[in-house]
Formats: sequence, structure tokens, C-alpha cells
Amino acid sequence: MYSIGIDIGGTNLRAAVISEEGEIADVFKVKNEVVKGASYNLDKLITHIKNEWNKYEIEKIGVGAPGPLDLKVGKLLNPVNLKGWENFNIKEHLSEKLNLPVKVNNDANVAGLAESLVGSAKDCESVFYITVSTGVGGALILDKKIINGAHSQAAEIYNMIINEDKYSHAGTNKGGLEGQCSGVNIARIASESYGKTLSTKEVFDLYESNNEKAVQVIEKWVDNISIGIANIISVLDPETVVIGGAVLIHNTYLLPKIIECTKTKVADPAMVDIRIAQIGDNAGLIGAAML
Repeated sequence: MYSIGIDIGGTNLRAAVISEEGEIADVFKVKNEVVKGASYNLDKLITHIKNEWNKYEIEKIGVGAPGPLDLKVGKLLNPVNLKGWENFNIKEHLSEKLNLPVKVNNDANVAGLAESLVGSAKDCESVFYITVSTGVGGALILDKKIINGAHSQAAEIYNMIINEDKYSHAGTNKGGLEGQCSGVNIARIASESYGKTLSTKEVFDLYESNNEKAVQVIEKWVDNISIGIANIISVLDPETVVIGGAVLIHNTYLLPKIIECTKTKVADPAMVDIRIAQIGDNAGLIGAAML
């Protein structure tokens, strides 16, 4: 038996046939023409599933989508990168056209679920997953199940206040985690320091060459992300924190610094177990299929 995992991104839509063991049997990707709306784009996936994947015995579908979401009904609310898709019921649309049960959850949540089930935290009962990429997201997994919260907002750490900086990213809290620690904002902070526009990669390249300003920016980033992690550990005391997303995946040498910095900010250093995500780009597909 197989499940289908769907990953809805602002640039691409991806779908995969996933075995019960979390192995990918087939995958399909298509450009997301956002302005043409949700139905038009999802129907491209539906057509492929009907025409090309009827050879698989598929029993259910899971979807990872950008928040905010109404998880109780499987509906997008007002996702920033999907203008025109507001209040679209993904669950209803897919289940009606494919005649299969559908579950929908936040894209960070499903990636965290994958890491908990078949990734770096498969030996743990309680896991907090953090993704640090263009944005910052989180997921709380307990006994191999996603904790969604009363308003579908559990583990939405992007808005957590970590310092007194006055910058507000896209209307979020001043001094919020995303505004201080996302890849986009690493580049913003460095560009302000240098007085010229730099990419996130250029900042890390300068850091690796021991450039003084870049060292200051990244050391401050380590401190800021450690504050966020320490707050999570202090409140939830998970067995492990797993970090995914492009920023740390491409700069894994920073993990020991993050661990040591976090240990200085919690009641007991033994509480700190931080791991790098293992699954990579397919975590969203696998986790969605395993909802």
C-alpha cells in the first residue's frame, strides 16, 4: 500500500508516491503558476496522479502547505506566498476529485514529522523541529504525532521575541525570531553592516574567510538562534531539537557553536540535544504522506 505526499510551495508543487516505510517510489514536480489560482494548479497534480499513478495501490493523501491554515477543515487561510489562494479548501478539493481520504498540515509540521518517524529523531518520543531557511518555522512532535494546538498555531516560533531590536519582519513582532535569524534577515543585517547588498551565501563565505564584520554578524546569529532554542527547551523539555532548512544544512560546522551557546542559556546543559535534519528536501513529501 502507498500514500501520496504533496508539498505546496510558492515556486513549485511536488507530489510523491510513498511506501509505508517512508521510501519514495515515484515523484512529480510542476511549476506553481500562483496567479492562476489553487484549482488550476492542484488540478495539474490531480491529472498526473490519475493518469500516471493508477498502477499504485494508493490509500490516502497528505498535504504540507504554508500557513496559516485551518487544520480542522483542511483550508488555507491567507498564505503570504500564495496570493489569490486565500480560504481555499485543499482537503475538500483533492478528496472530491481523487476519491481518497486527505489530511492537510503545515509544511514545517510535516517535515518535523518525517524527521521524527524516519529521520534523525526516530529514536525519540518528543521532538521539536526547527527549519531555518527563507523563513523560520517549527513543529512539535509527541509520540510520533504532530501537536497542532487549539488554533492550529502550535510551534509557530517565527514570531517569538528574542531581543529588543526594533526591526519588524513582514508585520511580525519587533525582535522576533524570523526577523533576526532567517536566511533573508542574515543577509539584511549583514548588508546594513557593510553598506551594500549581500546574499546569505556571501555572508557565510565572508565568515569562513574570517572577515571581521561577517564574524560579528554570524556570532550574533548563533546567539539569537540559541536564545530561541533555549526558550523552547525551557518550556517543552523535548528529548531533542532537530534543525533543518538551508541555513544550517549548508553550514553544519556551526552546530557545535549553537549547542554550546544554548547550554549556557538553560537550567541544565544535559537538557540540550540538538541534531541536524537528515532527510533534506524530501522531508515535506515524506511527512505529508505519513500524516
